Amino acid sequence: MKKKDTLSETMNALRDQGYVDDLNLLDDQIENRTKSKKYPIEEFEVDHYFRFEGMANPADNSILYAITTKDGHKGMLVDGYGKSGGQVSEKMLNKLQIK
Repeated sequence: MKKKDTLSETMNALRDQGYVDDLNLLDDQIENRTKSKKYPIEEFEVDHYFRFEGMANPADNSILYAITTKDGHKGMLVDGYGKSGGQVSEKMLNKLQIK
């Protein structure tokens, strides 16, 4: 999928592709808030990622991940990077590393 101009436009396009669940980044797992379920690193894959940089404020930098879990749920995870990036385990950092 091609990145849109804004984070919200890209999220809307991903929703159209079935990425509807709201995901939260934890230390060594992700939480599917929509399904009230947690997935360890081995139980999900990053399908796409999109980097957004704040034009006026570097603190607005974020990465949008489109993720599919092993049991077939699709969702989105938004995380800051740079100074605002979350604190997660090294294994999680490796899993989410932009290639």
